[in-house]
Amino acid sequence: MKKIFILTGEPSGDKLASAVISKLKLSNSDIEYSCVGGPHLQALGIKSIFDLKEITYLGFTSVLLNIFSIKNKINKTVDEIVKFNPDILFSVDSPDFTLRVAERVKQINRNIKTIHYVAPQVWIWREGRVKKFKKFIDHMLLLFKFEKKYFDKENITNTFVGHPLLEDSKKSKINLTSLIRDNKKIISIFAGSRNSEINILLPILSDFIKLMNEKFNDYFYIFHATDENKKLVLNFLKNSSLNNYQVISDENIKAEILSSSVFAIAKSGTISLEICNANIPSIIIYKINMINYLIMKTLIKVKFVNIINIINNKEVIPELLQNECNAKEIYKSVIYLLKNPDFMKEQINICNKTLNEIKSESSSSLEASSVLNKYLVT
Repeated sequence: MKKIFILTGEPSGDKLASAVISKLKLSNSDIEYSCVGGPHLQALGIKSIFDLKEITYLGFTSVLLNIFSIKNKINKTVDEIVKFNPDILFSVDSPDFTLRVAERVKQINRNIKTIHYVAPQVWIWREGRVKKFKKFIDHMLLLFKFEKKYFDKENITNTFVGHPLLEDSKKSKINLTSLIRDNKKIISIFAGSRNSEINILLPILSDFIKLMNEKFNDYFYIFHATDENKKLVLNFLKNSSLNNYQVISDENIKAEILSSSVFAIAKSGTISLEICNANIPSIIIYKINMINYLIMKTLIKVKFVNIINIINNKEVIPELLQNECNAKEIYKSVIYLLKNPDFMKEQINICNKTLNEIKSESSSSLEASSVLNKYLVT
């Protein structure tokens, strides 16, 4: 029986990996699995060697403060993978963790094929990393076509699989009246999946809603959370004096909520693509501590943080970062767009055109599972 070890480093990676493995199980049922994963992989019956929460850190300072814990987790993970002796080590995103593990595993056992899903964003910073990947990555799965040139240059085998958030999913009609009262208009809010970023953004977002409530009474705010951080969001909002909000973590209704929204506010990240794919106008927010920001500013070589803006080389979706990420600026940006439907329509049109250029022919998870299967049957 063939073996695959699935290596993730945060909730989003767990979700991406589970979609790929679900497709792989349909075409090849004779595979034994082990993983570092969360609830999505565990729902497929794949046991994780430890809790995913133990390795989810944000920013340079968090890594430095937890350096010994991270090293221990890397050592334990490497030991468990080598002991499991898989045919494939399938690593997903979170390069600071997953690729460090993959490099160590490859040094110990060259026979284990290493396939990485979601290429590190070398086009944003540290392009020189690609040379290093060549030593321990057998196959890189790319979300964007423009990434190919970076890996072709170093003769790293790669496949464009498209972005997983752009896959067509079956939508089931769900009655939202139990969540939203008085037919109010929904604004979806995505404050991130990590506790550290949520703790920074929630006070800002709470103050933004208070500003909105001073002028309008027809909006209802829904915070999209993971199962892991729903309680954190709820506990904060309970003490905020707000009453026109709801927090959801149920994956079955998140897409329905988003598609029923009139606007979205999202922490910078891949969720922005999901929002664009739902044809919902939005803005991007992001804030980290000043030390992390100053470090990143010296390393990053692109003008924007959002992939739609990067591809178009202009601010299609407004970005409110660092000092601009405050309640007043968010309020001003949201109101400006809501009062100018033509601008919102233009944003949606440009986003749709951009998304059509980065979609795969079938689906990202199916393309990725096909690559895995090829390595298993050869």
